Amino acid sequence: MAKEGVKTRRDFLKTAARASVAPMIVSAATLGRGGAVAANDRIGIGFIAFGDRVKGGLFPDFKQHPVCHFVAAADVDSAHRYNFIKAVGEERPTYNDYRELLERKDIDAVVIATPDHWHARAIIESANAGKDIYCEKPMTLTIEEGKRCVAAVRNNRRVFQTGSQQRSDSRFRKACELVRNGYIGKVELIETFIGGGPTGGTDVDIDPPPGLDWDRWLGQAPVVPYRKTRCHYEFRWWYAYSGGKMTDWGAHHNDIAQWGNGTDYSGPISAEGEATFPEPGGYDTALTFKIRYEYKDAAPVICNSEGRNGVIFTGSEGKVFVSRSEIETTPTELANIEFKDSDLRLYKSDNHQLNFLECVKTREDPICHVEVGHRSVTVCHLGNIAIRLGRKIQWDPEKEEIVGDPEAHDWMTRPQRHPYEVPEVKVRRSSRRPAAMNRRSFISRG
Repeated sequence: MAKEGVKTRRDFLKTAARASVAPMIVSAATLGRGGAVAANDRIGIGFIAFGDRVKGGLFPDFKQHPVCHFVAAADVDSAHRYNFIKAVGEERPTYNDYRELLERKDIDAVVIATPDHWHARAIIESANAGKDIYCEKPMTLTIEEGKRCVAAVRNNRRVFQTGSQQRSDSRFRKACELVRNGYIGKVELIETFIGGGPTGGTDVDIDPPPGLDWDRWLGQAPVVPYRKTRCHYEFRWWYAYSGGKMTDWGAHHNDIAQWGNGTDYSGPISAEGEATFPEPGGYDTALTFKIRYEYKDAAPVICNSEGRNGVIFTGSEGKVFVSRSEIETTPTELANIEFKDSDLRLYKSDNHQLNFLECVKTREDPICHVEVGHRSVTVCHLGNIAIRLGRKIQWDPEKEEIVGDPEAHDWMTRPQRHPYEVPEVKVRRSSRRPAAMNRRSFISRG
């Protein structure tokens, strides 16, 4: 029997075409985990996509903070729209086209969890509409998209958090602080281990399921028949929509590598590597790979598909391994060291979603703001370009250009299908102050 006040899926599908439903009035709550405050202090949240990543992770991550008021959701799959109403437990507006959601004045911030090839358009249109933005990693499909997203967020004075949640994990922060403060000596090498890609995607073409707007799901990508293994979670193994393990786990661990290397505001100067790829006809992102990045005045980074998942920092006097479950050091006593007052301390966040919500209130930059998200995924894109072309590429991190190789330079963007092109950046007048933090704000001493 359906819970009182919650539609069954059959009821929902009968009314999915309706543009909106009057939102329910819910009790106010404070920023954090409890305590009532005025209703106008809540943050109205809209979800742009409500698939498995949101339903199983992001929604409960945001729900634990009572300041959030979940206003509406947009998704090209009616089953996902139904899941939003079921998760909230009350009737809420839902949309097939998220641009209708962005028109709502009661939405302050959006959570973007679309497939990767929709991220940039959703980011830019959300910024143009004056919404603050939490976007899942990887931030973009291409390097040029990232540059445009940075401009959109900054020109429109938006708060932006990339969903690279490892920056809000104390293990990764401590590892990077050990490295940045010289506790392992001069850093000689950084290695990331992110796992290899799968084979598959060779199932037959079939009609899209009822309720899925397949043309809109494809968006800027070329028109192809529907396959179950092209859509939803499996999209990440198709280069048209994502970048395989390089932009999946690579956007996490390569981000940490650059944080510890002190290069997360710049980037490498070259990328080269080798890889194996699946046979034609199915998934087309790399199965195995080893990619080397060189940095100016910083340690090289090698990204591997094989090896124990995590990041290894190797220095002249020690070593640090860090993952989502542990931190190991050589010598072992480094793991329990007490930092000195004079040591450099990195931006501290203990909860990635709460950090974003707090910054929506303060108008400061979150821990993984738009430039960090862009620079982190740029490394992954450069690695993919190098292994797909099969040669070393040179990168100018200041101009953000591939140099000396016109063909590789062209891979910084991709053809986009009309009418789903990534839009131009607009500047919206806002009474809110811009995010004011700069690079120096992200580190402190003591």
